[in-house]
Amino acid sequence: MARRVPLPVRDGLGPTRIRMPEDSPFGTVLEYLVARFPQDESRLRYKLNAREVVDADGQALTENSPLVPRSDIYLYRDPPVEPVVPFPIEIVHHDENILVIDKPHFLATMPRGAYIARSALVLLRRRFDLPELSPAHRLDRLTAGVLVFTVRPDVRRAYQELFAERAVTKIYDAVARYDPDLEFPRTVRSRMIKERGVLRAEEVPGEPNAETFLELSEHDGRHGMYTLHPKTGRTHQLRLHMNSLGIPILGDNFYPDFYDVAGDDYSNPLRLLARSISFRDPFTGRERTFVSNRKLELPTRA
Repeated sequence: MARRVPLPVRDGLGPTRIRMPEDSPFGTVLEYLVARFPQDESRLRYKLNAREVVDADGQALTENSPLVPRSDIYLYRDPPVEPVVPFPIEIVHHDENILVIDKPHFLATMPRGAYIARSALVLLRRRFDLPELSPAHRLDRLTAGVLVFTVRPDVRRAYQELFAERAVTKIYDAVARYDPDLEFPRTVRSRMIKERGVLRAEEVPGEPNAETFLELSEHDGRHGMYTLHPKTGRTHQLRLHMNSLGIPILGDNFYPDFYDVAGDDYSNPLRLLARSISFRDPFTGRERTFVSNRKLELPTRA
């Protein structure tokens, strides 16, 4: 059962949950918070005095509230100054149940890392005044294309289960080096893992848990346009499968080797596009297909 959050979404952002330690030398919640976030002491005191820090039952805490081991508290963190991704979010479809967008490259789906208020979720919540908007699935920050959000909590599970149960047909486009020795179409299967806190996923020996059907759509002798049909949805699956064939996707700074890219450098996007998504709507029973207006192109010859 999902945990009930005692504070509502505010300005597109949900509250942060902080669990109190089991063993602590601190007598109050404030003492623990100041020790953990010393640079935020003045703001923490302000939030407590403004009754903006609550326990799991929604009761406001004060500067003198005792620390209860392993209890949860909730508060609104101050969002950091973030880079502004200078590409628009295009709306593909919007009805009472879902909002479908054409996500640009470099825009995060969910608040994470350096992108909190400037994630697609928060921007769309603010733009449409939809505090309960939630993603039905996710795209990597560097991947562009069709992305589906649910508008209301009571429909969220039905659409998310479509993706969890692989009842959604996804088609991607990718640009990579052309290798005349590789035969297409072909299917790639492998076992993938991604550990929490580790940036890159990896392929390991074992029973395959990731499968992609790949086609070569066109080529100019140097680069090819590939159509990718993922049968599963592992993290970085398409990027790893293309890399495993020796033809990593252009603009991929994770595979085969990681290299850092400045946060404001948009000169070399990952050439991966979620071109379309199709599924049978769980409420109307109709087949629905949403298509990106974005196009990938083969690099021009110098």
